[in-house]
Amino acid sequence: MKLAFFDDFKLGVVKGDAIYDVSAVVKDTPHVGPGDLISGLIANFDAYRAKLAAATTGSGTPLAKVRIRPPLPKPGNIVCMAVNYMEDGTLAKPAPINAFHKAATAIIGPNDTMVLPDVPATIFEGEAEMALVIGKRATKVAAADAMDYVFGYINFVDGSARGLLPAGNVFFQMKSRDTFAPIGPYLVTKDEIEDPQKLPIKLWVNGELKQSFNTDDMAHNIARCIEWATSIHTLEPGDILATGTNHRGLSSFMDGDTVELETQGLGKLSFKIRDELKRTWSRETRLDRQKKNEEGPTHQLTGKYAKMA
Repeated sequence: MKLAFFDDFKLGVVKGDAIYDVSAVVKDTPHVGPGDLISGLIANFDAYRAKLAAATTGSGTPLAKVRIRPPLPKPGNIVCMAVNYMEDGTLAKPAPINAFHKAATAIIGPNDTMVLPDVPATIFEGEAEMALVIGKRATKVAAADAMDYVFGYINFVDGSARGLLPAGNVFFQMKSRDTFAPIGPYLVTKDEIEDPQKLPIKLWVNGELKQSFNTDDMAHNIARCIEWATSIHTLEPGDILATGTNHRGLSSFMDGDTVELETQGLGKLSFKIRDELKRTWSRETRLDRQKKNEEGPTHQLTGKYAKMA
């Protein structure tokens, strides 16, 4: 089942090119906003599944006529795995398992805009990721049981403002910026995904393919990520655990860009980039630079802070 919020955050079920308003089905779920509504539905989904399916008869409303919103507008936790891919087998061994938090205010949805802040970042990038959504309260979960705690999956982009100083104060100011976590367009329940460890992921910038990799290249698989994250703190229904990216295709995000992300089975997420400072970078990827024996992202070319890059 594909769940989505649309227009003024009505809850819908997507089938084909149509969306069905199922707000009436879940009106008895205690909530003060759409974030509470979706987390409450996730926690009690077994009681609603048949009712939701029954509400998807008839023609529905064409998706082209509605505004799709982020399917998880205010998750309690957004945990992002760090350096969790083998980079197409180019790493000699997995990096130690690690993660970081993003703020809930980083969430935006389809056709929304990621805004690049006025800070002296050396580059702004966005990482294509597949994220899982927690289905029930998870504390100290064993890897063998971890998949039982997965409710579903979403497309996820991890926005980054790299190179900020001081060097030891990195992840919070790099990752938790407002608008730096585009998600969507739908929340897809896990029964729709046959094997989440074998999904192609692609990201385009202005129609040019930049990232193309598969979830089978993860250094630490989904079950291990859940085990490790829940050994540190509890995850609740509706929380997001993003599983990382292959960094070789990362490239700059700039003003006016259209970015698209598609993970097989999860739909295509599209969003815009806005930079009031109109800064520019080369379009080369990390892999392009490696082929020239150059490491890391490209330098800023023009605009405020260019001399600092």
